[in-house]
Amino acid sequence: MSLAPEGGQHQSINSPLIGMSTDGLASYEPAHVDELAILLRHALVHMQQPDGSAVWLRLSTRALAQPSRTLEPAAVIAGAHWVVAPAPGARIALAYQGPVAPEAEASFAVLREEEPGAGLLAITSPDRLHDGWLAAGRARRAGQRGARSHIERILAPLAPGAALVTVLDGHPASHSWLGAVRGQRVVPLGVDHFGQSGDIPDLYREYGLDENAILDACAQALLG
Repeated sequence: MSLAPEGGQHQSINSPLIGMSTDGLASYEPAHVDELAILLRHALVHMQQPDGSAVWLRLSTRALAQPSRTLEPAAVIAGAHWVVAPAPGARIALAYQGPVAPEAEASFAVLREEEPGAGLLAITSPDRLHDGWLAAGRARRAGQRGARSHIERILAPLAPGAALVTVLDGHPASHSWLGAVRGQRVVPLGVDHFGQSGDIPDLYREYGLDENAILDACAQALLG
């Protein structure tokens, strides 16, 4: 198991993409300790299975408030879970990955004032989501017409033309493929260059990951 520490300074902005593209590696980026506990237990079992693999956890040294909640372990392991489930037919959902959780949560509180049915999605692994989506597609082509991936089920409550605003402190391409799952519009926020130094608020402002940038992206998504 490989632990890849990230402190919000963008030491490795492409690491989510590396995790997605590397065969024999399951990559995760939990934001909170309850997710991490589930993934550590899963990793210790998964690595010992005949069809198992290495497990890479991209972690952060940023101190975050820890929620008191009950999680569904299968959803965390599969790659995503709803923090706030959307209303059926919702027009928009906000998805975050890793230590940008506080910015996403603050933006979501404002977004819900205008869009009460909006959903907040925590992505713990774009790698596992993408792998499961590809596997379901192959299964359907092989005749298993009812095969559905975790991400297809997760996004099903949203309207067909709904918008997804995604944010992580890594490359935005890690999430941009989500629009292909159900034909929904994606506005992916992330980091595609580096070289600046500063504290986390300054860096997130510079790279368009702060609350104002996320709300601007939500407005753009809703306006089409």
